[in-house]
Amino acid sequence: MNEIIQKVTAEIIQRSAKSRALYLERIAKARGHGVNRNKLGCSNLAHAMAPMEENEKTSLAGMQSPNIAIVTAYNDMLSAHEPYKLYPTLIKRTLMDIGATAQVAGGVPAMCDGVTQSQPGMELSLFSRDNIAMGAAIGLSHNVYDGALYLGVCDKIVPGLVIGALAFGHLPGLFVPAGPMPSGISNAQKAKVRQDFAQGKVSEDSLLKVESASYHSSGTCTFYGTANSNQMLLEMMGLQLPNSSFVNTNTPLREALTAHAAKTILSMTDLSGTYKPIAKIISEKSFVNAIVGLMATGGSTNHTIHIIAMARAAGIILNWDDFDAISKVTPLLCKMYPNGQADVNHFREAGGMSVVISQLLDAGLVHNDVETIVGKGLDAYIIEPSLSGGNLSFKEGHKTSRDQSVVSSIKDPFSKEGGLKLLKGNLGRSVIKTSALKPEQFIIEAEAIVFESQESLQTAFKQGELEKDFIAVVRYQGPKANGMPELHGLMPPLGVLQDKGFKVAIITDGRMSGASGKVPSAIHLTPEALDGGMLAKVRTGDTIRFDAQKGEILLLVDKEELNSRSIEVPDLSENRHGFGRELFVSVRQSIGLAEEGASLFDVSGKERA
Repeated sequence: MNEIIQKVTAEIIQRSAKSRALYLERIAKARGHGVNRNKLGCSNLAHAMAPMEENEKTSLAGMQSPNIAIVTAYNDMLSAHEPYKLYPTLIKRTLMDIGATAQVAGGVPAMCDGVTQSQPGMELSLFSRDNIAMGAAIGLSHNVYDGALYLGVCDKIVPGLVIGALAFGHLPGLFVPAGPMPSGISNAQKAKVRQDFAQGKVSEDSLLKVESASYHSSGTCTFYGTANSNQMLLEMMGLQLPNSSFVNTNTPLREALTAHAAKTILSMTDLSGTYKPIAKIISEKSFVNAIVGLMATGGSTNHTIHIIAMARAAGIILNWDDFDAISKVTPLLCKMYPNGQADVNHFREAGGMSVVISQLLDAGLVHNDVETIVGKGLDAYIIEPSLSGGNLSFKEGHKTSRDQSVVSSIKDPFSKEGGLKLLKGNLGRSVIKTSALKPEQFIIEAEAIVFESQESLQTAFKQGELEKDFIAVVRYQGPKANGMPELHGLMPPLGVLQDKGFKVAIITDGRMSGASGKVPSAIHLTPEALDGGMLAKVRTGDTIRFDAQKGEILLLVDKEELNSRSIEVPDLSENRHGFGRELFVSVRQSIGLAEEGASLFDVSGKERA
């Protein structure tokens, strides 16, 4: 094993000792023996099985066979989740054929950030993660289940489901993907038309045609943003079937994998003789493997928040220093949009997760002594699913890439370091996605231009006020201020300015899209402006030094001058109502710091006071 990976893992284990022990103690107390529904009274059980068919009722009443929960994030507005409408029926039929039952325990919200980008509803996006966790817990609280299948793909949905699953860590848990849509137009073409539209060069009708040619069917969007980073993480953590994440939706292989997932969860229940709850699978090493995978693939910056929140749900305490240390020793092995022009379909064709995991194991960068849903060790994930005569089989997967322009190797990586870095300085702590940056973009020293919203920056751009080198300070975008929305609307105008030759960068206490990365962006800055962070004292005209090589963000203003400056909080009342935002006022008041996962929950799984 790599010495730094070992060192970081040991530090996490030591840091988490008390909270992890408390979590495992609580999970052990929650475990039953036999079927969990044997604790219910007759009236309770009658309610639980009232809508079922007679053969299903007989199975449940017999107390001899497992009953599996389905927690689904289905809706037919979100393309990645629309295929889930057929999954419960397929899962129930598969299990009933082998003497078990399944029930939809509950549905959870599933926002599409692609729909809400730059809209008021985006301010609920981050909060939806913890709402999803609570929704999953409510569904599972009926205590009639012996395992759970989690149906979710996209941005906040998978992290929320993982948090909910870990709260019920005594249950076996398995995640079931829906798969990506086929490839549409190239990402380069899409990005160019977006920038042309920002400059007024193309009409809205033309833009819509291009966007619709990219997002064109059921299935996950094909760029490597947060949704597909989620899928990668689930395989790195051993919670999803091997090399199954990027099999296209609505195909025979996809259906066969879903049926196989249903059968696999049965082999993990207490009745199987090989009881394997999700709390036994997930460990400190699982999360280290997840972070390594994030760095090696150039994954989403959103996971510098979500991985921390998920880990805390299992009593494991991570911080951005862990991410930074791991990134420095993890080569970048993949080039997928926004870090390149390939998409996840090209990634799968190149060998996909089988190649990535094989390369990382050979280099000693991931722990192989971990549990997974299919057995001990990540080497169980170096396989390829296929159909032959209608039968699903897993054969040895590719260990080297079939397309070096998409997936490289440890010996010849796209970069010697991973795609994310920690930035520190008198402005606070922040993260930056570096995998899509050019060398000349790593260091910028320029005057600050302060904005209190992304809309005000867009207005300044349209009025021609930004034709120069500058660092945009976009503040009061943190979790407590307005829910920490993704500021995706900043990318087209700043990309235009960058293409014109101006040196531009962003510093914000907000988030960027998981598909962003072209413009140097110091994001998730903590403490946020509304919490009294130094970002609140920056003035337009101040000089900022932005050095992604050294990992520094420095406000070059005398300490005495900074101490004399007062903080004037802008009117944020418009973020407090409309589009359901008034229902989340208490959430904003209770939310934690970005580096602590921006979560409502502490490491013991309780709500914050």
